[in-house]
Amino acid sequence: MAGKDIFEMSQRDLKRLHIVRKAIDREIKQTEGAVILCLSARQMRRLIRRVREEGDGGIIHKARGRSSNRGILPEVKKTAIELYRKKYEGFGPTLASEKMLELDGISVNDETLRSWLIRSGDWKKTRKDRKHRHWRERKHHFGKMVQIDGSHHDWFEGRGAKCVLMGYIDDATGKVFGRFYGHEGTAPAMDSFKRYIRKYGIPVSIYLDKHRTYKSPIKQSLKDDTEPLSEFQRAMKELGVKVIHAHSPQAKGRIERLFRTFQDRLIKEMRLREIKTIQEANTFLPGYLPIYNRRFAVKPKEKADLHRPVPKELNIDSILCLKTERVLRNDFTVSFNTKLYQIEDKIKATRVIVEERLNGTMLITHDGAPLKFSEITQIPQKPKPVPIRRKHLHPKPLADHPWRKIKNNPFAKNSWIWRKA
Repeated sequence: MAGKDIFEMSQRDLKRLHIVRKAIDREIKQTEGAVILCLSARQMRRLIRRVREEGDGGIIHKARGRSSNRGILPEVKKTAIELYRKKYEGFGPTLASEKMLELDGISVNDETLRSWLIRSGDWKKTRKDRKHRHWRERKHHFGKMVQIDGSHHDWFEGRGAKCVLMGYIDDATGKVFGRFYGHEGTAPAMDSFKRYIRKYGIPVSIYLDKHRTYKSPIKQSLKDDTEPLSEFQRAMKELGVKVIHAHSPQAKGRIERLFRTFQDRLIKEMRLREIKTIQEANTFLPGYLPIYNRRFAVKPKEKADLHRPVPKELNIDSILCLKTERVLRNDFTVSFNTKLYQIEDKIKATRVIVEERLNGTMLITHDGAPLKFSEITQIPQKPKPVPIRRKHLHPKPLADHPWRKIKNNPFAKNSWIWRKA
């Protein structure tokens, strides 16, 4: 080897060169050297031949210092970074790589894009502190338990009003269902659940928090053995669905992690489509959620689906509604929401049920049967009583009253005694 030639070798190269030299000098056999270097005998012979022909530099791989044949062109890297800054700012590297392939036709691995963005300063490594939690095994069957919650967030990033995403996720498979509403309450919870069971069926149980929509805030009375139920709890009881309440957000971590993912991915999907209303978002979700489920849902441990089909004879609208008990008066009228309704059917009852349906209609029922009724628009009003004006009569003074002593009273001339006289 010429003195002007300088080779940069790693410790691995130096180890290989040392063993190869031992084999060339016949201090060890070639097969023994191959075992030491974890190489095949054929590769060992190649290295010996190259060192004999080229010297110590023959131990260095020929591809060292060259760019990879599978490397990405610098122009592609520059385009991807510029596109990220211009169009996908704030996107995670994984989501950004997906959108670049889908919308711009640029194929870049997510980890490659991540390394580029970290070097350019457009993305930072984050490591979150993790608290110790006890792992809970997934349910074994699809439909055994569904986690439900509402996520309050600026889903349209200022393009529209803030709203709530009512989210559903199956515990066994991770399949997702959702719909946007203006608020989180009884009507949105019932409407979303109605849409869920029409798609998948009635689950065995649901897992949710202690929001007043899902758990009545009224405390149980000592005199009453029955637990007070919210309207949503009452509807689930009629459907035969077991309601389980979580004691902390961490207990229902699957739905919480789903919202954290949606607040990153779903928001940006809607940003690309310039969605700014609840109606537009609800039109977009049925096409987006199946794609999300195909990618992120998992297979359950057991194949059986425990969702019950909705019976045809079951009136879902009569169950998923607001029910209020009202007194039936002697003249067969019912007062509700400052309005008066006349019951036209002759029934023997003292109380009836007023049902406010999700579609805005109202029914009055007794023992599950609807009653004919009409609103009384003109209610006769009682005339206001006219106040009676009475003459003010002065009380008659007593016999020993000072006013009767005229001599001693200088104001007696102005008194009623003088006017009477």
